[in-house]
Amino acid sequence: MFCDRTELSRRALLAGAFASLAVPAMASAPTRSPRPPARPAPGHIAALSGEPAALVAPSGSLSSLIERANLSGETAMVALDAETGAVIEEHRADLRMPPASTAKAVTTLYALQTLGAEYRFITRVESRGGAIANGTLSGDLVLRGGGDPTLQTAELARLADELIERGLRRIDGRFLVDDSALPDVHQIDNGQPVPAGYNPAIGGLNLNFNRVYFGWEVANGRAALSMDARSNTEVPGVSMIDIEAVARSMPVYTHDVRGEREHWTVAANALGTPGSRWLPVRRPGAYAGDVFRALLAARGCQLPEPRRATVAPGQVLAEHRSDPLTSILREMLRYSTNITAECVGMTASQRLGPGVQALAPSASRMNGWIRERYGAAGLGLLDHSGLSEGSRIAPRTMAQYLLAARREGVLPGLLREHPLRDANGREIASHPVEVRAKTGTLNFVSALAGYAQLRGGRAVVFSIVSADLPRRAALSDDTRERPVGARSWSGRARALQQDVIERWSAMHS
Repeated sequence: MFCDRTELSRRALLAGAFASLAVPAMASAPTRSPRPPARPAPGHIAALSGEPAALVAPSGSLSSLIERANLSGETAMVALDAETGAVIEEHRADLRMPPASTAKAVTTLYALQTLGAEYRFITRVESRGGAIANGTLSGDLVLRGGGDPTLQTAELARLADELIERGLRRIDGRFLVDDSALPDVHQIDNGQPVPAGYNPAIGGLNLNFNRVYFGWEVANGRAALSMDARSNTEVPGVSMIDIEAVARSMPVYTHDVRGEREHWTVAANALGTPGSRWLPVRRPGAYAGDVFRALLAARGCQLPEPRRATVAPGQVLAEHRSDPLTSILREMLRYSTNITAECVGMTASQRLGPGVQALAPSASRMNGWIRERYGAAGLGLLDHSGLSEGSRIAPRTMAQYLLAARREGVLPGLLREHPLRDANGREIASHPVEVRAKTGTLNFVSALAGYAQLRGGRAVVFSIVSADLPRRAALSDDTRERPVGARSWSGRARALQQDVIERWSAMHS
């Protein structure tokens, strides 16, 4: 059986809202809170108090199950015996399809094997050119990023507290932000909706998953707008990102970058009731520097405006170390955080050698590494998260990778339990099949890849992908965030995934 359950952490709660919240035009705007709300707790197959229910596999052939799902587009899948690698059943298994977030299962072992399970990202505050005397630093203060995708405002606040404890009250030099640990990536995928919080910039210094909190209050028909970088303890304001309401119906949001500053607009008629959402940040180094400056100002230490620069290391005044990489990757797989996948993937690629200045070259290096180590030929990933619809992988290739990864004994324990459900969508606590898998969802793309095992039976390795790429390509900018028909299409795709997993488990018992 699979094992290794973990408790939900504070960082996981933050990561849980990484998918965009509702646009403000929706009547039920999200409730304001000190931090993003979590996704529902991971599915859990309860311990059985007796014999599990007997498995009742769907009737009919594999082709009839696919036909009954009534999915437009293409579907491809394969199931392998987890011990021998023999094919149990397949349908168009060599068709190259978008993997969506199942690509994160590939990134996981690439990062672990390249960086090591105990690797930690380090964020430092350094001094250059002088020491602190009588409350003044005679030199430059440097905020140096280490590529940490999980850094939060609360951790920047602790760095600020350490500086105050050392007596810092002002500097007579510059306040520099060095975010050169990773290349600047303006956004993961340029085909996503403008306000999509799951599609932020990537850099060497990231904060709050590179999202900024936009809130609005409404009184007497007028909306008061605010931007901040809140944590669960404080709410530092943001000065380098602003937003204004404009008189229009569509689009709901626009975004513009002006040097190191960002400017958003929002349609005024979308702000009828109070609400909030997290918006993506495109200048993450400048954002983190701006927030750090505000945190120090609230503690009585005044800094000049931050300037981005690449500088040699100085004397370390304070530092924050991330959780170990294994913990970071477990939460990435559970909550499908795109920024985490891209940061750990690019960091691993840099460890292997120079020349990685964008996501595609980094993904290409990963494709080659996976091909050589695991024999998974035909990988065509363009990033590490699977957000790019241009990425391609055949189900057979994914299953062969998962088969090889299982033999190393690491990946199954990092993947989350995938609950199987009844006809009303409720989890079946006593279901006889246990599944560890990674989901993948884009508009009109649904994928599931991982391991299934009938309790007491033989394990199955599987990969299933359905995609209607013409329908996805036909979406306009105004409909990409909530396209008509996408929800029901995804529901049918998920039902098909469960049907074939139950079928394969019964065949392989």
